[in-house]
Amino acid sequence: MSLAATVDPALVRRYASDQIVTLAKLVIENAFQPIVEAGTGVAFGYESLMRGQERIGFSSPIEILDEAHKNQQLLQLEQMVASRALAKFATLPHFSSSTLFLNLDVRLIPHGERLVEGLLQHLKLANIPPSSICFEFSERFDNTSVPEFAALVSLLRKAGFKLAIDDFGVGHGEMKLLCDHPVDYLKIDRHFIADIDSSPRKRHLLKNIVHIAHVLGTRVIAEGIETEAEFVACREFGVDLVQGWFISRPTTHVTELQPSFPHLLDLGKGKRSPQSLDEILIRKQIEMLPTVYENDTIDSVFELFRRNPHQAFFPVLNANGEPRGILHERHLKEYIYQPFGRDLLKNKVYERTISHFVEMAPIVGLDSDTEQLMAIFANMEGTNCLLLTDNMRYAGVVSAASLIKVMNEKKLKTAQDQNPLTGLPGNRAIRDFMRESSLDGDEKRHFCYCDFDNFKPFNDAYGFHLGDHAISLFAALMRRYFFAERHFLGHVGGDDFFIGVRGWTKEELTEILDRLISDFHDDVLDLYSDADRAAGRIRGHDRAGVEALFPLMRCSIGVLELPEGLVIDDINRVSAEIAHIKAEAKESDEGLVFHLLGETN
Repeated sequence: MSLAATVDPALVRRYASDQIVTLAKLVIENAFQPIVEAGTGVAFGYESLMRGQERIGFSSPIEILDEAHKNQQLLQLEQMVASRALAKFATLPHFSSSTLFLNLDVRLIPHGERLVEGLLQHLKLANIPPSSICFEFSERFDNTSVPEFAALVSLLRKAGFKLAIDDFGVGHGEMKLLCDHPVDYLKIDRHFIADIDSSPRKRHLLKNIVHIAHVLGTRVIAEGIETEAEFVACREFGVDLVQGWFISRPTTHVTELQPSFPHLLDLGKGKRSPQSLDEILIRKQIEMLPTVYENDTIDSVFELFRRNPHQAFFPVLNANGEPRGILHERHLKEYIYQPFGRDLLKNKVYERTISHFVEMAPIVGLDSDTEQLMAIFANMEGTNCLLLTDNMRYAGVVSAASLIKVMNEKKLKTAQDQNPLTGLPGNRAIRDFMRESSLDGDEKRHFCYCDFDNFKPFNDAYGFHLGDHAISLFAALMRRYFFAERHFLGHVGGDDFFIGVRGWTKEELTEILDRLISDFHDDVLDLYSDADRAAGRIRGHDRAGVEALFPLMRCSIGVLELPEGLVIDDINRVSAEIAHIKAEAKESDEGLVFHLLGETN
């Protein structure tokens, strides 16, 4: 029979608070909640959460921790809970490639050295590398105000542990911590994730937090995800890892932990979109440098530099294959050129491991755009390279010189893609614009597909010179009405055009498109003969070669509206709906048809 069944928990709490650790050993359990890669659905790691404290009268883990601190038993309690979490973690079949996230109470910072020593002993017995453990600094208190905090962070990093800021955005000193200390993960608080799919302000904040974190070499975890819409929005705004009840609830039974969640890959997605021009060009410039692992020996590093005399640095990875930073030869020079310097590094008493010398570097995904990568280089003085990842794993490095090559090649490809008659961007640029805009739901977007009606009989009767003139006329009208930098004008080919508009209302856009259609119709009338213009029609042949009478040329425009807040990853779905709208616009009397995405017939 359990303690909870035989004793009133309130009485236990009242009369045995000085025996909290002893009682906690009887009732406390460790629950694990998966932290999952947003892009792959694979379980990346687990956060250890305390359970069972209610059996001895404490309604939450915070309450029992506060009581333990009051009775000077917090260190013993945390050591007990952490050791049990490590023991459970070691039973997982894939623990060597996973990460265990442990919460570190700020009140233990003055005892950090003792805590670390105890953990390292447990890890050694369980054969778990320190890089598989991540400490979360809770923002209930101001960590940075504790005098011993900086020393503890340095100690944890050099021991090989990973660090995370928990509850980012609602606590104390998170920006100071992120600015002044090397942090591996940043956990966005649930407050910013709740209903993010319908909150432009939250999406704007998240997008910028993710960008700042990646520039600093920090990965982002969204915690507290409870709906499919929240998950999809977080993934599309660049969040690396996700956690919450929608993914998986915490469980005390390790047999219930899944290694992956394949269904997450299908949410909000159709077929994988083709790579953007930026990603194609960046992949061509990736340099696959040899890598160093945090648990490698110093001897192996010396050998790596010896075999690669012209290489000044190497990427450093942890046991999960994630980049941690770079190891630069300048960090080892004082030992290499000192008498007995190498022997000193290898001396177990001196204890200098690879983790002591890791320098953080910007980490970005392969799907980043070139301008973003160049901005990172411009804002990070002394950066040797950018560490690139594919689904969070190391994919290579790219240098500033390589990015300049990418920028030049992109300009060349863009120029080659432009239509020589109109000078407007072609299909690749149009597709990139549609993909980028579909993923950014901060405001309403309109994709307008413009097509000339009855262009073929006009071109056949009057020749391609006047046909080209009609095309040039329309391009000039487009530029007249859509001149703002944020508007996108493209030439699909022939008599097909594309207009991308952001932030306008349907009424505003309707007024401009009506004028565009009207002005084009008036201008092309001058291209017909007096007889054809008076008749209002022209004799010609359709695409099947059948002779018939055709009305005079006009432009029809089908408009697809993506409402504010909607994020779409399947660009093929968008293209398919535009094709339907285009056909409907040709059949309409006005030549202009609007549809909201998902409402086309």
